[in-house]
Amino acid sequence: MMIIAGRVTLLVTIILLGAIVMIGINMSRSGKWTPKIRRLAGLDAVEEAVGRATEMGAPVHFSPGIGGITDDIAPQTFAGLEVLGYVTELTARYNTELIVSIRTATVFPLAQEIVRQGYLAAGRPDMFQEDTVQYLSNEQFAYAAAVMGIMNRRKVAANLLMGAFWAESLLFAEAGAQTGAIQVAGTAAMAQLPFFVAACDYCLLGEELYAAGAYLSRDQVKLGSIGAQDIAKGITMVILLVGSLLATAEITFLADLLKK
Repeated sequence: MMIIAGRVTLLVTIILLGAIVMIGINMSRSGKWTPKIRRLAGLDAVEEAVGRATEMGAPVHFSPGIGGITDDIAPQTFAGLEVLGYVTELTARYNTELIVSIRTATVFPLAQEIVRQGYLAAGRPDMFQEDTVQYLSNEQFAYAAAVMGIMNRRKVAANLLMGAFWAESLLFAEAGAQTGAIQVAGTAAMAQLPFFVAACDYCLLGEELYAAGAYLSRDQVKLGSIGAQDIAKGITMVILLVGSLLATAEITFLADLLKK
């Protein structure tokens, strides 16, 4: 009995959360509900950064982080790649050079295809070059050194960092600051956010990175998913509050129910 304790509650919770998300997506897709996402200054600044690079005739650098696509930080990598698609369309529109640096080999073909399709969708397939997306090194600090070298040699005017970052975060931000680039960073690695906040012009904090794709694309499916998840979080907060009050009053029926 101890082995299955809590599993019924977990199963019911998963089913309810899944149902809430599916209902939210279906309602958003059908036009019955359009969730609103608050303004994210960091994402609004991406176009400004690309525009400044265009005026200066300098390239835009983008990194989707140093995570992979099969580990526990893969969602951050995929969120960064979604932003990469948007950045590719902007650079195609403004005819600005884009440099994408990659640390993880499995991310490289994804990033390469995203950039290729982005240029193709914008009607500028000629802008895609073999060195637009560069696989630099699987070693963390070798990759960091290579990125810093690119930023210094090419004098990038916009440095966009979206994904999972660790100790190299401040190195990237400082290198970008030395070239005078507009820097927009986003990560859910909470330990690295202070460095980005201190050295970058704009930051996406935590879950804002995951909402970036929906915010930029205004896709109804993505908006519905984000809105439904917020509803689920609200329900969870209410349950936690009620449980805390009941526990304070030494009423244990809710705690006993959740253990089943």
